[in-house]
Amino acid sequence: MKKLTPIVIFVLALFFTGNELSAQKVTGCGYIVPPRQLKQSFQSVYEAKQVVTSLLGKANWQNENFTILEQNGIRNAYATISRGQRLIIYDNAFLEDIDAYAKTKWASISVMAHEVGHHYYNHVVSGQGSTVPTEIEADAFSGYVMQKEGATLEQSLAAMNAIASDKQSNTHPAKAARLEAITRGWNAAKANGTAGTANTGSSTPPVKPPTGNGSGTGTNNTNTDPNVDPSWIAITVQSQQDEIILLSDDGKKFEQVTVKAGQPFIVKFEIYQYGYLRLPYFNGYRNFKLLHGKDYSILYNRRTKNWTVVEVPN
Repeated sequence: MKKLTPIVIFVLALFFTGNELSAQKVTGCGYIVPPRQLKQSFQSVYEAKQVVTSLLGKANWQNENFTILEQNGIRNAYATISRGQRLIIYDNAFLEDIDAYAKTKWASISVMAHEVGHHYYNHVVSGQGSTVPTEIEADAFSGYVMQKEGATLEQSLAAMNAIASDKQSNTHPAKAARLEAITRGWNAAKANGTAGTANTGSSTPPVKPPTGNGSGTGTNNTNTDPNVDPSWIAITVQSQQDEIILLSDDGKKFEQVTVKAGQPFIVKFEIYQYGYLRLPYFNGYRNFKLLHGKDYSILYNRRTKNWTVVEVPN
């Protein structure tokens, strides 16, 4: 049987000592375990289907490409792909417990919105599982459709506020980054129309709005138009030939990009409002922090034979 490669937002387990809940636990994904609720009111797959259908309408996504499956007892909700079939698998009791812990029914809806976002941006097709950039992108999608659904910003943030970890892991962002992504998505939706209506326009805030076809390609630094969004960064190299530089969202994983001679390279870091540029230096490499809303020029010092970075004055 083909191995599942789920992109997981929450994986929670319950810990009991006798009839009492044990000390507060944290999952491998860095989420606080909510206590189990004795009273359950969230209905079966039919209500979940209605919730997701409503979310798709708010995203103006007409071509749903996944199936919803209820699986009791897994204490989880996640997007995955198995044998070529896209799925969202969830546990009703798990969603109920999140609602009770966050003290709002919007919490479980935001969880489902997050999983829809993974399918919308095609995160599951890579088979890489969860990554910090894809989780941030799904969080922003959640904020976007939650605002369209009529949720307040506080309601849209409720689930993450309640159970997200303060620390970043190898697969999931820290709480602050996730709350910021949801807020960006929520503000993007608000800027494009009134709550409770599907988006039909374009977006200038720093989050890619749904286009209505579910054909997103995932995180790609093209979330807004750099011509109208001043928070993008323009990087130029003072060289007569193309130069290769290294860029990173978090200062850990760097990617090679080519800056054309005489042409600015336009970039927007996905995770935070800043990112990192790495250049060769006499003792190896040197990292430079780049801020959104600033432009930079890379200069070569022929005397020291080192590259450096200077901020371009406004």
